[in-house]
Parts: sequence; structure tokens; C-alpha cells
Amino acid sequence: MQYYVDGFRGGDPDRKTAAPGVRDRDPFAPLPEKVDVLIAGTGPAGLCLAAQLAQFPEIETMIVERDPRNITKGKADGINTRTMEMFQAFGFADTVKRESYWVNQTAFWMADPENPAHIKRIGRVQDVADDSSEMPHILINQARLHQLFLDVMENAPTRLQPDYNWAVRDLVVDPDAEEYPVTVTLEDTGVDWGQTRTVRANYVVGCDGARSNVRKAIGGELHGDAAHQAWGVMDILANTDFPDVRQKCLISSASEGNILILPREGGYLFRMYVELDKLSANERVADRKFTREDMIAAANRIMAPYSIDVKEVVWWSIYEIGHRLTDRFDDVAPGEDRNPRVFTAGDACHTHSPKAGQGMNVSMQDTFNLGWKLAHVFQGRADARLLRSYSAERWLEAKRLVDTDHEWARIMSAPPGQSALDAGDEPRFVQAFKENLEFTGGLAVKYDPSELIGEPTHQAFATGQEIGRRFHSAPVVRVADAMQMQLGHVAEADGRWRLFAFAGAGDDGQAGGAIARLAKWLETDAASPVRRHTRANEDIDAVIDLRAVFQQTFDALSYEGMPSLLKPCKGRLGLQDHEKVFCVDHKGLGDIFDMRGIDRDQGCMVVVRPDQYVAHVLPLDGYDALSAFFAGFLLPVGQAG
Repeated sequence: MQYYVDGFRGGDPDRKTAAPGVRDRDPFAPLPEKVDVLIAGTGPAGLCLAAQLAQFPEIETMIVERDPRNITKGKADGINTRTMEMFQAFGFADTVKRESYWVNQTAFWMADPENPAHIKRIGRVQDVADDSSEMPHILINQARLHQLFLDVMENAPTRLQPDYNWAVRDLVVDPDAEEYPVTVTLEDTGVDWGQTRTVRANYVVGCDGARSNVRKAIGGELHGDAAHQAWGVMDILANTDFPDVRQKCLISSASEGNILILPREGGYLFRMYVELDKLSANERVADRKFTREDMIAAANRIMAPYSIDVKEVVWWSIYEIGHRLTDRFDDVAPGEDRNPRVFTAGDACHTHSPKAGQGMNVSMQDTFNLGWKLAHVFQGRADARLLRSYSAERWLEAKRLVDTDHEWARIMSAPPGQSALDAGDEPRFVQAFKENLEFTGGLAVKYDPSELIGEPTHQAFATGQEIGRRFHSAPVVRVADAMQMQLGHVAEADGRWRLFAFAGAGDDGQAGGAIARLAKWLETDAASPVRRHTRANEDIDAVIDLRAVFQQTFDALSYEGMPSLLKPCKGRLGLQDHEKVFCVDHKGLGDIFDMRGIDRDQGCMVVVRPDQYVAHVLPLDGYDALSAFFAGFLLPVGQAG
């Protein structure tokens, strides 16, 4: 953490200096009349976006929530490895790792062929494949994650907090207005229930769930189907003779249905998803009036010969599996040629079953994609046309999610006696789990070539950093202080691009080498994207953050001879940054060049977006291509606002 860049300050290093003109948060203070971004909903998607935008004092952000406070229990609990990588950028991944349950193995149980009335374990699968991520797959209370985002918001320069007891009733977009074109009607859901206020906004983001009023206001509809299968979910404190209760388990009985067990944080709590009855085509789950006792009884039937003795039901719910997706994630209708003003994210635009553990994760990835794009537009770094890429990129990933989850739900909710869907020597639900490990880890996302994703012309220079996929971190050593760390952890959720320059054989960063030539060009040449897109009053790495990685060990490199762009002076006091030069790990954790398929002879550049996805791979002398790539969406400083 570099929290003394503008001078010494005591106290909590996570609490940044407040920006001037921070909004009055007194309970009796009036709501603002105009805001830049209004976010509806304080679920994971809304809070992830708010935590990003809170870092930018130039953006007036408001987030509203119909409930009176943050939730305390229930809802989602699974966080995949990709989302944990994102949490690292927000600064609270270590907190989550310490407090959460780590999913290390998944156990599979099915009917014993010799005694079909009883279940038996048929195998275990490692839940996170080796070197798929440096992060674990974890389980934790959703309310706790909300609080971590709320802490990031409140510690940000804007001191952003939600406006509770307010919900979006309706909104209207004036496509001809240049400023504050969205008029939002907010409804009081608290003491003055039903009263309304009007707020005008430049942009609105609906993170207000499957019944989203934001989506309805822009004419969006959820299309899809329902499985007509009732499931129950409960977080319980219980005793049981079932031996794998502290492992993730998929249980398929011969005739009583299926169970998914998810151990929870804290050592004692665990969650059970329990299959209940099949519903008729015109029947809703609420018609059956299932109770928590029905769930417990069903669980005991499915788990025979084992049983559970429930001591406390912390939270429970009954639901029906549905798979639905909107046609678009913004307010631009087909055939319209304009930039969007209203967006939807999370359950507001895609819904699916919870058993693949993707809902909360994909929702946050939606707004992690959108946040930096909004920041670029408000900072005057990019034209508002950039915002068209949100729906284009995230709709395709949501479609993949819904299709994959539909198949997984079919396997897990097959008719009694067919739950395993046998195929060959291994039950189908075990096969499907193994086949989908990359998907369930959140690592299958791949964005297609666009103005934000380059063509794979030079992919061979870094075969393990696939263009369009997330940057795959690996161990390195920071040269200045011999610190072992993950290279990907230098990226914070601050809206900046990262340019990782991997040195070729023999290059030690000194004058005349490829890294030195690249750094000099970036720092001094008028065609350089650093020069073209960084303002005179900004730190030189405010937009594009160059980091170099060498093949030698740290003690074989001469730090004093490194290029000045790798030792820039920054901040109010002009202090030198010593954290931009890295080398291979020398203590056996792995060689990043070998692990990620980096060309050892020639090296390369890997361009990484603010949301941690690889945007381009180029040779170290690919100056023109690098400049052209950034010019495709960033405005030159003379045209920036």
C-alpha cells in the first residue's frame, strides 16, 4: 500500500483523505437534486459499482436501497476464484480469506447399488485446479461482503453511503438532453412511505433485482423458462453422523431427490439445498406452502442411513429454478444509434439457479466491467460511445451462464431414480462438475476482439495470458525490496490500465536494452499513449501504469540503472515510486515466464484492462500497435474534458 504518496498521515491507511465538498450525510439533509450516477440497489452488483465510483471525487454518485439497512443473513454465499481476484483489487481479499470457509474438495454421494435405499460416497474432486488461480473458492455470508464494500465506500475520498428507504419507482430518459437526461422518481419506503422525490441523473444503473423497476422503465423483459422444480435452502446449526458435513457435497439418492451441502464460515454453520417436489406447469412454488420442517424431513430421507438433528435454523427460503435473460443490458433499443444512459446488472437482467454458485459473482463482474468505463467518460478520457461495450460484452457472458446453468440444473433436478444421469463409468453429475470447473471458478469469460480487446496476432509471445481472458497472476519478486508477491496484485480497482513489460533474454533494464527503449519511448515520444493520454498535472502513471519483469534474480539487477519511467516521481511531494520493477521468483514458487508461456528470447508487452482482463499482447517494439490500440478508445489530452 502506497498511502504516503502525498505526505505522512496517521490513522487507518485504508481511510483516504476526504475530498472537498463531500455531501452532507445528516439524517435530515435533503436528497440531491442532480447526480452523475444513480445506482438502484445495494446488493453485490450495486455495491461493487459504488465502491469503484466512490474513489472518484469528480463523479457525484448516489446509491439507493428500499430496505432500511444492510442485510444480516441469508441470500448468496459462494465466492469463486475470479471474484476473489477482483476482491484483491479492492483491498479486502485477505480479510475474506481469513474469515471464510475454503472449498478445497467436493465429495459426491449417490445410491449404493447394493442397498439403493442408502447413499454412499463415490468419489471426491479437487475443487480448484492447481494453478488455475492463486485464490481459493470460498463461502461467506453475503451480508459480510456487503459490509466490506460499504467500508470501501465510506473510506473513499467521497465518503459515499447508501440512501436507505428509497426505491426507484420509475424513470424517463430524454435522449436529446446533453446533461442529466434521466429523470428518476424515487419512492420513500420508510417513515414517509409512498412519498416521492425526483432526482435527475446523467446515468442510472439498475441493480434492483429480478423485479427491477429500472429494467421495466426501459422496456426490458426477462425471457426464459422455469424448471417447475421446488427447492429449499436453509442455513442451519445441526449435529449429524454424515461424515462429509464439512466438505462441499453433491448427494443424489435413488428415489428421494438431491441435496447440495455447503459448509459455511465460523466452523459450525452449513447450508443445505434440498430438492422438494416437482411442480405442475401452472403451479407456483408459493402454492405448496412448504415449511422448513418439510425441508428437514426431505433432507433426512435423502441422506439415509445418515440423519441430521437441527438445533437452529438461521435462515431458510423456498424457490423455483428459473433461467431468464434480457435482450439487452441498457436502454438503447435495436436500431437506435445513440449512447446508453441507463444500464441493468445482476438479477435485473439475468436470473438462474443458485446451485452453480454464479449469481452473486457474475453480478459483481457485470458492474466491475461497467465502473471503469463510466469513470473514463466522466474523467474526459473516453467518449461516451465506450459505454456501448458494456451490454455487448456482458450479455454474451450472461448467455453463457444461463445456458450452462440450465444444463447443470437439469442434471441436479432429474426425475427420481435418474438424478445421476449415468453416462459410461462415471455418473453424469460428476462428469459435469469436472467439465465445468473453469466455468464455476469464473475463469471461462473471454471477451471477443473489439476496440477494447486486440486481435491475437502476437498471442504466441504469451500463450498463458490469453487475450480476452483475465490476467493470470503468478509469483514474482519486487526488485527494490526483494518482496515475494503475486504480480497481478499490483492492480487496484482505480480505473488505471496496466502495461506489463516482460524482458527478453539478457535484458537487465540498462540503457540500450528493449525495456529501456520502450520506457524511453513511452515517456518522451509524442506518439506514446502515456504522452497522448496523460495530462500535464497528473502523475505519469495516472492512466497507463508500466511495470517491468526481468528474468534475472533481484540481486543480479542494477536498480540505479533502471529507466526513469520505472522509478517515477509522483504525488504532491514528488516522491519516487520504487514498486514498478520485478523479477522471477528465486525461492521456488515458480518462474512466471515458464508458468505463463512468456517468450524468453524476445519478451513481450501484456496490456491489462482496469477490470483485470488481458486486452492485448504485443512485441516489446510494437510501439505503433500499442499507440493505435489506446487511440481507439482514449481521447488525446487536447480533446479530453
